[in-house]
Amino acid sequence: MSSVTPFNPTLKRALPLITLLLLSAASAQSAAKPVLDTGDTAWMMISAALVMLMTPGLAFFYGGLTRSQSVLNTMMMSFVSMGLVFVLWMLVGYSIAFAPGNALIGNMSYAALNGLVGQLSGTIPAYLFATFQGMFAVIALALISGAVIERMRFRAFILFGALWSLLIYAPLAHMVWGPEGLLLKQGALDFAGGTVIHIAAGVSALVAAQVLGPRIGVGRVAHVPHNVPFVLLGAALLWFGWIGFNAGSALGANQTAALAFITTVAATATAMLTWLGWERLRGDKPSAVGAATGVVVGLVAITPACGFVSPWAAMLIGVLGATASFWAVQYKRLFRADDALDVFACHGVAGIVGALLTGAFAWTTGAGKGIGDQLMIQAEAVLLTVIFTGLGSWILLKLVGLLTPLRINPSQEMGGIDIAAHSEQGYSEHETGLSVPVFLGGD
Repeated sequence: MSSVTPFNPTLKRALPLITLLLLSAASAQSAAKPVLDTGDTAWMMISAALVMLMTPGLAFFYGGLTRSQSVLNTMMMSFVSMGLVFVLWMLVGYSIAFAPGNALIGNMSYAALNGLVGQLSGTIPAYLFATFQGMFAVIALALISGAVIERMRFRAFILFGALWSLLIYAPLAHMVWGPEGLLLKQGALDFAGGTVIHIAAGVSALVAAQVLGPRIGVGRVAHVPHNVPFVLLGAALLWFGWIGFNAGSALGANQTAALAFITTVAATATAMLTWLGWERLRGDKPSAVGAATGVVVGLVAITPACGFVSPWAAMLIGVLGATASFWAVQYKRLFRADDALDVFACHGVAGIVGALLTGAFAWTTGAGKGIGDQLMIQAEAVLLTVIFTGLGSWILLKLVGLLTPLRINPSQEMGGIDIAAHSEQGYSEHETGLSVPVFLGGD
């Protein structure tokens, strides 16, 4: 007689169902686990490179707008941001912005990019996400420099930039995009950095211009762009790189990236035409500098909204953003600060308009919480950003001023900040008609 227990008929009938349940559970667990997507990774590597290109593009844009004796220093403030900010970002900035923490700041668990080996952020390597976001931090500081050109001591800019990146930009990025961020939990929409970058940089630039005081002779001596082709080149590079900035913020090669791509182009093209139209209506001729400025303003205005609004809404954002910034430039004297390259009028004002219009038009793609509720959330986010960045920048500038003079001295400013700060000139004496001062001393 066999000692083997007969197979239970009930269990036999249940086996297919048990097997199906086990397979379903395994499939669900596999689906929940992030998986590297090579297409998304390739797109994000390209996007990070495009965003990196934006800062040299900004250097050309700002450099062309300034006077010839200031072109090197103006461009250098953008270039030095690429080194300074990215190193700080890797050491502690990324951790402050994106590590777990509280509603205001991340902890130090990702310091020096610790713990990211082999990890994923969605479907892309965590290292790639950190790199992409680091390029955002770089250009945020570079934007501020346009307000303080021709007079801010280079070492003071570096010290202020280091503190601003760690104590203002990184916490704000955490509040907007971090895992427990205050504004994120409140439902604020900022697809690619309208508050984090443009409002923050614009407001900080205005405060910096106010603290430093005006350039010598401003209002009495013409400060005109010395190289308009540089301005057009810079605007073109910014527009090109901004595709990675906005469409890359989808963090993958997907439908949202495609939406952000087309809304970015649509808003920017419309804003450029709007700016030229306002010039014509005022009786001026359509200018190359105006076209370039309209491009930048359109890019700024659509940034917070690009992944949340339809293409037709993006065109309206381009019109309204360009209109607001155009008139802010015309009446910039009301700001009572020598914001040399209109950083606040272009980035601050267009950023505020774009953030608010994100709430007004997010319904066009089904995003947000309804027009009224979302507008209120967006307005609260804008107000918090203005207060935090404005007050924080004022405190940091006063602190830096205790450690080193914020401005070069008047004789250095009159002789040319390029020589005073770098012992170099962008052009030879023969090209500019300027003589090279003999004194000067370093920064």
